[in-house]
Amino acid sequence: MEAGYAKAEVRNQAARDALVPLTEGERPPVVTVAAILAALIALSIVVTFAAGVKVNGSTPKVSTVAAPALIMGVLAWGMWRARYWAVVCFQVVLVFLIFTAVYGLLVIATSVGEFAVTVGLLAVSGTLFWLMVKAMARIQMPERLPRQ
Repeated sequence: MEAGYAKAEVRNQAARDALVPLTEGERPPVVTVAAILAALIALSIVVTFAAGVKVNGSTPKVSTVAAPALIMGVLAWGMWRARYWAVVCFQVVLVFLIFTAVYGLLVIATSVGEFAVTVGLLAVSGTLFWLMVKAMARIQMPERLPRQ
């Protein structure tokens, strides 16, 4: 068993050595796409609220609209600046989308259209999540200062 772990550790170290940290101002393309997507989501939330769109027959409260718009806006800004925390938090959002899509496929989807849209959501969110893993490794978490 130790030989298997040793082989895996050799492969892991080779993968770590192959990673090139980002230069100042550099941003992986997948993080750029995610930042633009998050900004568009934040903008769409604000625009639909301003247009007076009703949800379940009533206009949502400002706080109900402001929270997700603010969160997605902050994530968009953080990813645009290639911040590790923003990429991790956006991946949490993607995990919720993946779980929601799987639930939708198993329980809710009753028509071909619903099935197709749910599979599309699953494909996009899953692919984006997978591609962002390597980008996170390149962004690398900042060094922590030792306790004094």
